[in-house]
Amino acid sequence: MASHLNLREFQQNLSDRMQASGADAKKISTLGVIIAGQNWLVDMSEISEVLPAQERVNVPMAKAWVSGVTNVRGSLYCVADIAAYLKLGKVTGAVENRMLLVAGRYAFNAALLVDKVLGLRDARAWRNEQAGFRDEQDAIWHKLDIGKLLAQADFLQIGA
Repeated sequence: MASHLNLREFQQNLSDRMQASGADAKKISTLGVIIAGQNWLVDMSEISEVLPAQERVNVPMAKAWVSGVTNVRGSLYCVADIAAYLKLGKVTGAVENRMLLVAGRYAFNAALLVDKVLGLRDARAWRNEQAGFRDEQDAIWHKLDIGKLLAQADFLQIGA
């Protein structure tokens, strides 16, 4: 499993490097991802790891956005195709697809399947608009609030 990215280690390493250069690393805590061709921001405190999309076992009589169940180091995770859940389409199925494991503090073994991870984004200087954040290149970024997602009854009820 050397190919997985441990976000805590990655963030700590980045934080250490930025502090050494005199930058304020604590404010840069968002991860940019692509969901159905759209830019999204995820607070890194809401996820524990980013993994390549793994083989999944289908769940009979589950909603269409449930991509299956996968085993991550002996723990079963329900994998949600977040694009399908948001009614934006389906994950592409490309090699760049990633699973975002929900942080342990939520006590849900859930993984969110996204098209691609773009890396850390510093949205502090971006304009906050009704549609989301607008970056320096005039691109719109939406915010994915995992806490609110996990509070939605529809997300918690996977049975069709």
